[in-house]
Amino acid sequence: ERDIVIRMTGCPNSCGRPSMAEIGFIGKAPGTYNMYLGGDFVGQRLNTLFAESVTEDQIIERLTPLFKKYSTGREKDEAFGDFLVRTGVVKPMVAGRHWWTIPEV
Repeated sequence: ERDIVIRMTGCPNSCGRPSMAEIGFIGKAPGTYNMYLGGDFVGQRLNTLFAESVTEDQIIERLTPLFKKYSTGREKDEAFGDFLVRTGVVKPMVAGRHWWTIPEV
């Protein structure tokens, strides 16, 4: 069993620090969020924009298969964000100036 860091905010200034989470959400409109994945567990790597303007139902639809893959395919002591980067779900965010873009995977 391993914890996963999830942060959500409705503040456009990222007051809840969603960029520092393994899974982060920033509200775009009521019930709609930008979804970020791949930050590291201790907050030393920013996450990456994974999907724009997803609804609450779409969040569940997108995360459920990733959780399943993580539960069966992770390496010993591997955190969720590290797993997402290692398996190519998202590229690691290596420069903060690219945080607002969707990188090609």
